[in-house]
Amino acid sequence: MEGMERFEAHPARTMSIRSMEAAEAGDREGWLALFAPDGFVQDPVGPSPFDPDGLGHHGVEAIRAFWDGVITMGTVRFVIRESYAAGSECANVGTITTTLADGTRAVVDGVYTYRLDAAGRLAALRAVWEYDRLRLEPPTG
Repeated sequence: MEGMERFEAHPARTMSIRSMEAAEAGDREGWLALFAPDGFVQDPVGPSPFDPDGLGHHGVEAIRAFWDGVITMGTVRFVIRESYAAGSECANVGTITTTLADGTRAVVDGVYTYRLDAAGRLAALRAVWEYDRLRLEPPTG
């Protein structure tokens, strides 16, 4: 993960860092442990091939299925340009690059939000990006 070292500590920002670190490390169980039992993921927000109804993945089992179906497609890398934290939330602006097994890179620019519940667990992770603007870049080398 690149870019988060420039921003002041904040509970929601710290949670966003923990989430990104777990995703980059491929640590499914560590990532799932961050979520509240009734937490949810929308990535991207709205209908997409990852979530045809656009309602998100609610509860730990649905979030686990999201990880298994989407995050495991490749190696994930975050580059964050801006981060804004207020109250129980953090919004990070940046790029997520997923390198697939054949070396192809899926690149999305967006705003990634993290909301904590009263116990400090991840209640909502929402990724606002446009599926039609996902870029596929060929393998290098």
